[in-house]
This record gives sequence, structure tokens and C-alpha cells, in this order.
Amino acid sequence: MRVLRVVLVVGVLLGGLFVGLDRWAAGYAENRMAERIQAHEGGLPGVRVDIQGFPFLTQALAHDLDEVDLKVSDLGVTTPEGGRTSLSDLRIAFHGVKLNGDYSGGTAKTAEGSALLTYHDLSLAAQPGVTLAYGGAPGKVKVTATFDFLGRKVTRSVVSTVSLVDAKDAKDGKGGKTVRVRADEVPGEGIPGIEAAVRKFTDFDRQLDSRLTSGIQLTALTSDEAGIHLTLGGTNLALAG
Repeated sequence: MRVLRVVLVVGVLLGGLFVGLDRWAAGYAENRMAERIQAHEGGLPGVRVDIQGFPFLTQALAHDLDEVDLKVSDLGVTTPEGGRTSLSDLRIAFHGVKLNGDYSGGTAKTAEGSALLTYHDLSLAAQPGVTLAYGGAPGKVKVTATFDFLGRKVTRSVVSTVSLVDAKDAKDGKGGKTVRVRADEVPGEGIPGIEAAVRKFTDFDRQLDSRLTSGIQLTALTSDEAGIHLTLGGTNLALAG
């Protein structure tokens, strides 16, 4: 009985040591990944990496991680049109991550995630003089534009539909997605040319996935008081670093 008790105590101690070592190794790997992402992207704020599954050490030795979660509080984006904005609260879960032999990178079988595009940030991506706000229903935004028309300053607000369409350079659905804003209706007020003038500012397309990991695309969106909620997804993703 005493021998059994000793064996049990030793087993518990060794198990505790293994768990502690495993958690330390996982934490070290997570911190190193976050540091490399921050350095590669020029100092991204709020980067966090979480490696799921236990034990971590056996996954690492097999070069096969069940799931790696990436969180970025604010990701700056430059649109192909030259505008600058950002995606907030970016979260991506990479599943079935197969690491390279030297751990320098790997591939993920699938990925899914989300991000928030606030109305302030969407306004930054629009033309100067244009601001956006919640439109009162999912998929709707209020667009207000101030511009010169026939020698006088004019301000008009319209309710628009925000949607997701293939980017202009999309090939077989692999060229990225574009956030599209289109006014549902522009009151003409009997003034020739006013609708075209308003739509010149209120209607626009913006591609916002240029800095996402290659292979990840915007797949859906909706809107509420907080902003535009983006859904992300992808398969067979190449991961560097």
C-alpha cells in the first residue's frame, strides 16, 4: 500500500511537471509568433496568438497543430484606390496547421474569422467630404456627402445598401472581395444632374482584404450600430513565419 501511494505521488508530480512544461512551451511559442507578426507588419498593436489543444509539445514534435488563433486589435489597410483605413478586432482561427520542417512557416487546411469595420473607418475609406453611419437596418448605411454643385456647397444624405462583390480583378472567385456602397434612391428635387452628382460621392467600392493572409477572403457582411461586421474564410493557406 505504501509503495502504491509513493507511485501515485510520483506520478502526480511528474504529470504536474509535464503539464507545467507543456504550458510554458505553448506560451513561449505563442509569444514568439506574436512578436514575429508584429515585427513583420511594422509594429501591429494588440497582436495575440493562442495555440489550442493539449498537449502542445506532441503537436509541435509532429509539426501538426490542431488550431492557431490570431487576434489583432487594429489592422491598417491601404485600399487599391489609395485610401487608408483599418479593420478592428480582427480574429482568425487557423485549423489543421502543418508546420515546415524548420518551423519557418506552414500551411493551414482551413481558416475562419471576423473583423469590424467601424463607420468612422469606412468614412476614411470613402471620398473626402463623405461620412457614413448606421442606416437603421441590417445591410443599410446612411451616407452624407458635402460637395460643390453649380457653384454652391451642397449637403445630401441617402440610405444605401452595403454589400460584398467580387473584386474587379477576381478570377474564379480568387481575386478578393470588394465592399460596395450604393444609394437606394437619390431624390432629384427637379434639379437636372443632381442625382448623378450625389452618386459620384455616395456610391463607391473599396477592396479591404489586401493585407490579410494570402488565401483569406471576405465572405459575408452585415451591419448594426457598431459598424460593418465582416466574415472571413479560406482554405489551403500558406503561412509564413
